[in-house]
Amino acid sequence: MSNLQEKVAALPAEPCCPALTERELTVEEAEITAAMFKALGDPVRLRLFSKVASHPDNEACVCDISDVGVSQPTVSHHLKKLKEAGLLLAERRGTWVYYRVEPSVLAAMGHLLTPSPERAAVTAA
Repeated sequence: MSNLQEKVAALPAEPCCPALTERELTVEEAEITAAMFKALGDPVRLRLFSKVASHPDNEACVCDISDVGVSQPTVSHHLKKLKEAGLLLAERRGTWVYYRVEPSVLAAMGHLLTPSPERAAVTAA
C-alpha cells in the first residue's frame, strides 16, 4: 500500500479538508485532494466513478460498468487508479469484483467545493 493510500485509508468519515475558501490547505490535505481530483481528471475514470456512485445498489460489479468504450484491461487499470486514490472500495466475490464509493468521498468533495458560510455571505453581498 502506498503512503497516499495509507493516508486516505486513515481518513475519518467526515470530510478530510476544509472548504477551499475557508483556509489554506496543509501539504497533506493538498496531496490527498490533488490525488482525488487527478484520478477524476480522466473522462473514462470519471464515467466509471459516476457509474459506481449512481448504481442503484450503491455498489456495482465490474461486469455492469465496463461499457465505457475501452478494453477490459484498460477498465481494470482505471478502476485501480480510482481505488488507489481512495475514491472506491473493492471486494472480490467469486470471479467478479464489486466496487462502491468510499463513504466519505462524495461528502469530502462537496465540502471542498462549497464556500464557507462567511465567504458565501460576502460573495452574495
